[in-house]
Order: sequence, then C-alpha cells, then structure tokens
Amino acid sequence: MGRYKPPAPAKSPYITQAGYELLEEEEQTLWVRRRTVTQALAAAAAEGDRSENAEYIYRKKELREIDRRIRYLQKRLPVLKVVKQPPSNRQQVFFSAWVALEDEEGAEQTYRIVGPDEIGQQTDYISLDSPLAQALMRRALDDRVEVETPAGTKQYWIVDIRYE
Repeated sequence: MGRYKPPAPAKSPYITQAGYELLEEEEQTLWVRRRTVTQALAAAAAEGDRSENAEYIYRKKELREIDRRIRYLQKRLPVLKVVKQPPSNRQQVFFSAWVALEDEEGAEQTYRIVGPDEIGQQTDYISLDSPLAQALMRRALDDRVEVETPAGTKQYWIVDIRYE
C-alpha cells in the first residue's frame, strides 16, 4: 500500500482585514524566531557528535516546522482576497457576518463566517467552506437551515444577523 494522499480541496481565498494582518504579523514573528533557532542550532552543532545530541535534533525539527509555516504563508498571503466592506444587503448572511442560531432545543449560539485561514483565532469563528456556513449563505432572518452532521441532520433558525 502506498503513501499517496489525494490533494486537499482548495480553500476559499477570502479573509477579513484583521485576519490578514494577523497572518502577516505571524510571518514576521516567525522570521525573528527563525534567527534565534538558527543560532541555537549552530551552537548545538558545535558541540560535536550530532547523532546523540538531543539539542541539535530538537532544533533541526523546530527549524523545519518554522520553515514549513513560512513557506505556507509566503504562498498563501499573495493569493488571499481581503474583504474590507460588508455587503450592501445586510439582511442576508454573507462572508464576515455574525449569525446567531437557535437549535431544536432552543439553545442559541453565535458564529462568525470567516476564511479558512482565520478559524484557529477564535472559537466562535467558522470557515466559509464548512457545511454550516455553506448552508447559511444567502439566508435571511427567521430562515430555517438544515445541516448534515455526523450525528444526523440538525435544524437551526437564524435569529440575528449583524456585520461589524
């Protein structure tokens, strides 16, 4: 059996202004951190036998992870499209909307629809590519939304839509 994995589906290129600035800041921070790790790696390499040098092995691994993330950011940032203005129709759900949903039990949860590169920043952010966000797109206040989940079909009602 081979190790082939099919490529992941392409992510949406949309991002909020704040999310874009955070990614740019992360890239700059990684470059600074890389210099520190490179210096520590050089010091560990100067100690001699590298095969049993835990510090050397750890720093090589850390440098590899930093370089991987920098490469990703350098490829991803130029492709991203920053959405700076809210949509003209604020009565429907579009990118960057805060949407309050009520489930079948009456529990209310609020989510913000953002780009896939921003979802790790906040717990209430959901990706534009997620099934829930796809089901919410272009829906209006008081609409019923059905979403397929691993536990079965869930129903939600849109109780509030706002843009910041």
